[in-house]
Amino acid sequence: MKKLLLALIVIATVACSQTGVTIVEFEDDKSNAIRGHYEHYLNYDIEGLKKLWADDDKITIFLGSVKQSPLSELIGLIGAQHTAFKNIQLLNIQGKDEPIYVETKAYESGQTWTNTWFRWSAVGKTSGNLIEIPVHISFRWENDEIVEESHLFDPSLMVAELELFASSLQ
Repeated sequence: MKKLLLALIVIATVACSQTGVTIVEFEDDKSNAIRGHYEHYLNYDIEGLKKLWADDDKITIFLGSVKQSPLSELIGLIGAQHTAFKNIQLLNIQGKDEPIYVETKAYESGQTWTNTWFRWSAVGKTSGNLIEIPVHISFRWENDEIVEESHLFDPSLMVAELELFASSLQ
Protein backbone atom coordinates (compact mmCIF):
# COMPACT_ATOMS: atom_id res chain seq x y z
CA MET A 1 0.00 0.00 0.00
CA LYS A 2 2.87 2.37 0.84
CA LYS A 3 4.47 1.66 -2.55
CA LEU A 4 1.20 2.47 -4.32
CA LEU A 5 0.85 5.75 -2.41
CA LEU A 6 4.48 6.65 -3.16
CA ALA A 7 3.94 5.87 -6.86
CA LEU A 8 0.84 8.13 -6.97
CA ILE A 9 2.76 10.97 -5.29
CA VAL A 10 5.62 10.63 -7.81
CA ILE A 11 3.20 10.57 -10.76
CA ALA A 12 1.35 13.64 -9.45
CA THR A 13 4.61 15.52 -8.90
CA VAL A 14 5.86 14.74 -12.41
CA ALA A 15 2.50 15.64 -13.98
CA CYS A 16 2.39 18.98 -12.17
CA SER A 17 5.92 19.94 -13.19
CA GLN A 18 5.56 19.16 -16.90
CA THR A 19 6.43 21.86 -19.40
CA GLY A 20 4.61 22.32 -22.67
CA VAL A 21 1.20 22.20 -21.03
CA THR A 22 -1.63 24.39 -22.25
CA ILE A 23 -4.08 25.36 -19.54
CA VAL A 24 -7.72 25.57 -20.63
CA GLU A 25 -10.31 27.31 -18.46
CA PHE A 26 -14.02 27.98 -18.95
CA GLU A 27 -15.16 30.06 -15.95
CA ASP A 28 -12.06 32.21 -15.47
CA ASP A 29 -11.91 36.03 -15.40
CA LYS A 30 -11.04 36.36 -19.11
CA SER A 31 -13.77 33.97 -20.32
CA ASN A 32 -16.29 35.81 -18.15
CA ALA A 33 -15.00 39.18 -19.39
CA ILE A 34 -15.67 38.05 -22.99
CA ARG A 35 -19.19 36.99 -22.02
CA GLY A 36 -19.68 40.53 -20.68
CA HIS A 37 -18.06 41.93 -23.84
CA TYR A 38 -20.69 40.11 -25.90
CA GLU A 39 -23.45 41.55 -23.70
CA HIS A 40 -22.10 45.02 -24.55
CA TYR A 41 -22.20 44.02 -28.24
CA LEU A 42 -25.80 42.80 -28.01
CA ASN A 43 -26.80 46.07 -26.25
CA TYR A 44 -24.87 48.15 -28.84
CA ASP A 45 -22.78 49.60 -26.02
CA ILE A 46 -19.59 50.72 -27.78
CA GLU A 47 -18.22 52.39 -24.62
CA GLY A 48 -18.67 49.11 -22.76
CA LEU A 49 -16.84 47.27 -25.56
CA LYS A 50 -13.96 49.75 -25.42
CA LYS A 51 -13.29 48.80 -21.80
CA LEU A 52 -11.55 45.58 -22.94
CA TRP A 53 -10.00 46.76 -26.21
CA ALA A 54 -6.45 48.04 -26.22
CA ASP A 55 -5.89 51.45 -27.82
CA ASP A 56 -6.25 51.77 -31.61
CA ASP A 57 -2.50 51.64 -32.14
CA LYS A 58 -2.11 48.44 -30.07
CA ILE A 59 -4.97 46.25 -31.30
CA THR A 60 -4.79 44.01 -34.37
CA ILE A 61 -8.05 42.87 -35.92
CA PHE A 62 -8.61 40.33 -38.67
CA LEU A 63 -12.17 40.40 -40.03
CA GLY A 64 -12.26 37.15 -41.96
CA SER A 65 -9.03 37.68 -43.91
CA VAL A 66 -5.28 37.92 -43.41
CA LYS A 67 -5.55 41.68 -43.97
CA GLN A 68 -5.58 43.70 -40.77
CA SER A 69 -8.55 45.95 -40.16
CA PRO A 70 -8.63 49.02 -37.93
CA LEU A 71 -10.76 48.99 -34.79
CA SER A 72 -12.90 51.72 -36.38
CA GLU A 73 -13.91 49.24 -39.12
CA LEU A 74 -15.08 46.74 -36.51
CA ILE A 75 -16.99 49.47 -34.66
CA GLY A 76 -18.55 50.53 -37.98
CA LEU A 77 -19.60 46.94 -38.72
CA ILE A 78 -21.21 46.67 -35.29
CA GLY A 79 -23.13 49.89 -35.96
CA ALA A 80 -24.24 48.64 -39.39
CA GLN A 81 -25.41 45.36 -37.89
CA HIS A 82 -27.49 47.11 -35.25
CA THR A 83 -28.95 49.45 -37.89
CA ALA A 84 -29.87 46.80 -40.48
CA PHE A 85 -30.86 43.92 -38.20
CA LYS A 86 -33.20 43.31 -35.29
CA ASN A 87 -33.28 40.57 -32.66
CA ILE A 88 -29.51 40.02 -32.81
CA GLN A 89 -28.57 36.97 -30.75
CA LEU A 90 -25.52 34.83 -30.10
CA LEU A 91 -26.69 31.23 -29.88
CA ASN A 92 -25.05 27.95 -28.98
CA ILE A 93 -23.40 26.55 -32.09
CA GLN A 94 -25.31 23.27 -31.75
CA GLY A 95 -28.70 24.97 -31.54
CA LYS A 96 -29.31 23.99 -27.94
CA ASP A 97 -30.71 26.25 -25.25
CA GLU A 98 -27.25 26.60 -23.75
CA PRO A 99 -24.82 29.49 -23.59
CA ILE A 100 -22.25 30.04 -26.31
CA TYR A 101 -18.97 28.19 -26.04
CA VAL A 102 -16.16 30.25 -24.44
CA GLU A 103 -12.74 28.98 -23.35
CA THR A 104 -9.48 30.66 -22.41
CA LYS A 105 -6.15 29.00 -23.11
CA ALA A 106 -2.85 30.00 -21.51
CA TYR A 107 -0.03 28.68 -23.69
CA GLU A 108 3.52 27.85 -22.68
CA SER A 109 4.66 30.66 -25.02
CA GLY A 110 3.06 33.13 -22.61
CA GLN A 111 0.20 34.04 -24.92
CA THR A 112 -3.36 33.84 -23.64
CA TRP A 113 -6.29 33.50 -26.01
CA THR A 114 -10.02 33.36 -25.37
CA ASN A 115 -11.84 31.41 -28.10
CA THR A 116 -15.55 31.54 -28.78
CA TRP A 117 -17.93 29.65 -31.04
CA PHE A 118 -21.55 30.58 -31.65
CA ARG A 119 -24.28 31.16 -34.22
CA TRP A 120 -24.86 34.83 -34.95
CA SER A 121 -28.60 35.14 -35.48
CA ALA A 122 -30.62 38.17 -36.55
CA VAL A 123 -33.62 39.25 -38.64
CA GLY A 124 -33.00 41.64 -41.52
CA LYS A 125 -35.07 44.79 -41.05
CA THR A 126 -35.56 45.18 -44.81
CA SER A 127 -36.12 41.58 -45.94
CA GLY A 128 -37.55 40.13 -42.74
CA ASN A 129 -35.31 37.09 -43.30
CA LEU A 130 -33.75 35.22 -40.39
CA ILE A 131 -30.01 34.91 -40.89
CA GLU A 132 -27.86 32.50 -38.90
CA ILE A 133 -24.11 32.34 -39.37
CA PRO A 134 -21.65 30.06 -37.56
CA VAL A 135 -18.89 32.26 -36.08
CA HIS A 136 -15.54 31.72 -34.39
CA ILE A 137 -13.84 34.71 -32.73
CA SER A 138 -10.55 34.52 -30.85
CA PHE A 139 -9.21 37.24 -28.56
CA ARG A 140 -5.53 37.55 -27.59
CA TRP A 141 -4.79 39.20 -24.25
CA GLU A 142 -1.94 41.30 -22.89
CA ASN A 143 -2.17 43.05 -19.51
CA ASP A 144 -5.90 42.26 -19.27
CA GLU A 145 -6.62 44.03 -22.58
CA ILE A 146 -7.66 42.54 -25.91
CA VAL A 147 -4.76 43.25 -28.26
CA GLU A 148 -5.80 41.01 -31.16
CA GLU A 149 -9.04 39.64 -32.53
CA SER A 150 -9.55 37.13 -35.28
CA HIS A 151 -13.09 36.84 -36.69
CA LEU A 152 -13.79 33.76 -38.79
CA PHE A 153 -17.15 33.45 -40.54
CA ASP A 154 -18.74 33.64 -43.98
CA PRO A 155 -20.18 37.18 -44.20
CA SER A 156 -22.11 36.72 -47.49
CA LEU A 157 -25.62 36.56 -46.00
CA MET A 158 -24.88 39.48 -43.70
CA VAL A 159 -23.38 41.57 -46.51
CA ALA A 160 -26.37 40.86 -48.79
CA GLU A 161 -28.77 42.08 -46.09
CA LEU A 162 -26.61 45.17 -45.39
CA GLU A 163 -26.62 46.00 -49.12
CA LEU A 164 -30.39 45.49 -49.31
CA PHE A 165 -30.85 47.80 -46.33
CA ALA A 166 -28.59 50.45 -47.89
CA SER A 167 -30.45 50.29 -51.22
CA SER A 168 -33.78 50.73 -49.42
CA LEU A 169 -32.58 54.10 -48.11
CA GLN A 170 -32.04 55.53 -51.60
